[in-house]
Amino acid sequence: MKVIDPKNYQDFNAFEKLYESLKNKKVKDGKTAEFYGSVYRIRIMSGFSFVLIKTARRVIQCVYVPEKANFAIETIKEGDYVNLKCEIKVEERSKIGYDFNILECKIISSSKYELPFVINKKELDISFDKLLDYRPISLRNQKERSIIKICDGVMQGFKKYFQENDYTEIVTPKLVSAGAEGGADMFKLDYFEKKAYLAQSPQIYKQMMVGVFDKVFSMGSVFRAEKSHTSRHITEFQGIDFEIGYINGFEDIMSEETKCLICVFDHLRKNFLDELQLLNITLPEFTTIPSVKFTEVKELISKEYKRQFRSEEDLEPEEEKLIGEYFLKRHNSNLVFVTHYPSSKRPFYAMDDPENSKYTLSFDLLLNGSEITTGGQRIHDYDMQIKKMKDRGMDIAAFESYLMIHKYGMPPHGGLGIGLERFVMKLLKLENIRSATLFPRDVDRLDP
Repeated sequence: MKVIDPKNYQDFNAFEKLYESLKNKKVKDGKTAEFYGSVYRIRIMSGFSFVLIKTARRVIQCVYVPEKANFAIETIKEGDYVNLKCEIKVEERSKIGYDFNILECKIISSSKYELPFVINKKELDISFDKLLDYRPISLRNQKERSIIKICDGVMQGFKKYFQENDYTEIVTPKLVSAGAEGGADMFKLDYFEKKAYLAQSPQIYKQMMVGVFDKVFSMGSVFRAEKSHTSRHITEFQGIDFEIGYINGFEDIMSEETKCLICVFDHLRKNFLDELQLLNITLPEFTTIPSVKFTEVKELISKEYKRQFRSEEDLEPEEEKLIGEYFLKRHNSNLVFVTHYPSSKRPFYAMDDPENSKYTLSFDLLLNGSEITTGGQRIHDYDMQIKKMKDRGMDIAAFESYLMIHKYGMPPHGGLGIGLERFVMKLLKLENIRSATLFPRDVDRLDP
């Protein structure tokens, strides 16, 4: 019998622990360290060479001196995966105050073919399509990798807030019998001779679970069969959703999102500063977020920018952009809530404003001139929900399991949904949502 004792196996966090010790000046001069990585770049100098090693999170500059190393520099090439043993020497000119002098290098894997492009440039000099076609390779670039690492940090930040504030995480079905927001943009499937769809939202299940846990959150893939080629739409994205019960009004949801975002940005500053600096991003700092009604902001932007709006029921992308500019200029805020959207543009479960049923107790949150969140108060009364569904000509029978919660009582509740990739796109001021997507799915793209 063999016993696995963790003390006898490698610590996969060892290098990050070492790096933190180096930044805190807690490593003695002359210490040796062994770690894994890939050769990111080799710069041949006079009498020595710089070897940049890409670890799981960083690019570390190592120094190769022929007299100290047990190998010839010509035996390694960019893209090789290696095991290095280095002497750590104090060097004030270094970014972290130390140099890594290479003593030993063992190649553990090497590319059979030449890389399709040079990955160690600051900006990849290739077309956007090629960048996506070779996604497993292009993400080895330090900047491209940092974008995805920020996605990771955002997810961590949201989950941190939810876990620290007594939310219950739920995992909702991705195969459903009906749509939470209508069936026009849903992917249809054959499901044992029944109609089925890929879930476009965890909305219905979030509401169901509010009656069980009071506060819930969900993170996972959602699907939209939109035949869109825009820079801000993809057909599969990561949804971050929460729903809470016993609210006094939809403003409670906006307040909760404000606190949540403060936590997310604080988490990024503390744990992802290297990536933020590499991407030249300064995160918004705030304790409050301004809020304005839909009709008021439409008129405001029309007057301020002398622009006629075409739609009375929704914000156009150009209007969102101008709203972002206006609130940044006048209120020094990258964020703004737009509330009371028309009922005709909101889902069947959105609660109408009792003062004017033409509008809803709902909101969008705009970041840097683009919508990143949709949320609001939901209908919890059975008769009210049935009436709204009938007014819209919906098939009540198709939602029998959903209406169970209304039949047997629900607290006043509400919530929101955020698309991770759109959020990161706007946060990092990227031009295309696909840049913030690990493996994008759209009308034309199903690989890799």
